[in-house]
Amino acid sequence: MIQGSIVALITPFADGRLDEEALRRMVDWQVAQGTHGIVPVGTTGESPTLTHDEHCRVIEIVVEQVAGRIPVIAGAGSNNPLEAIEYSRVAQQAGADATLHVAGYYNRPNQDGLYAHFKLVHDETQIPIILYNIPPRAIVDIQPQTMARLAELPRIIGVKDATGDMCRPWYERQLIKKPFTWLSGDDATAVAYNVSGGSGCISVTANVAPKLVAEVQNLTREGKWAEARALQDKLIPLHQAMFAEPSPAGAKYAASLLGLCSADCRLPVMPLSDATKARIRQVMTDLALI
Repeated sequence: MIQGSIVALITPFADGRLDEEALRRMVDWQVAQGTHGIVPVGTTGESPTLTHDEHCRVIEIVVEQVAGRIPVIAGAGSNNPLEAIEYSRVAQQAGADATLHVAGYYNRPNQDGLYAHFKLVHDETQIPIILYNIPPRAIVDIQPQTMARLAELPRIIGVKDATGDMCRPWYERQLIKKPFTWLSGDDATAVAYNVSGGSGCISVTANVAPKLVAEVQNLTREGKWAEARALQDKLIPLHQAMFAEPSPAGAKYAASLLGLCSADCRLPVMPLSDATKARIRQVMTDLALI
């Protein structure tokens, strides 16, 4: 079962190109810090601005460097199902454990269209699929009834839920009768989401505080809700700072303070303002991360 703190890994650049050495270093650091899983080339990994070859190469490097130590859930989503199938096959061939597939942004399919998209990807591949439901970015929302219908497909195993609706796991569990994984798509809701039936979080903050974010998940798994809440209280300022400006600029700047990689992002994501940089430095200092 995929659960716990799953880092939505940033993609490091050097002089505008993929920094393969930094990527391998970050993977090893994540494993050593107790992260439970890795998502390469999600939107936090700047997948919209990676070339096709870069996208595939990041998946290959991460799977190779992880070497079976923790699960790898490769970002493979697209509003073009043919592209989603292609990236899924790359992930499968590389040895990823699952793929992450976003709902159809921009083309705004209805619920039947969402089902048809994901079913085609499912039927044309052999790797497990986690759905990514993020209405604020994709505009469309995979409704609970559609989620349950998709869950009937044998290799659709879970959802990354970025709806912000803490009722969703409750509603969906009434409809889904097989083992299914609910993962929060928002660091700030991670504890509350697990109370609602979630079993983890695909985390941006884990790029820079993997040990602490993993500990929150460990505490919820052990039923130590008061301790999890107390640690989450300490992390909330960092969660907020990561999104003070468009992501992943915050996570990359914070990672640069740790010496993991450069702070470089690709356009249209802009460098951080001095005020946000100071905010991130202060929060990381308060948490004894730097």
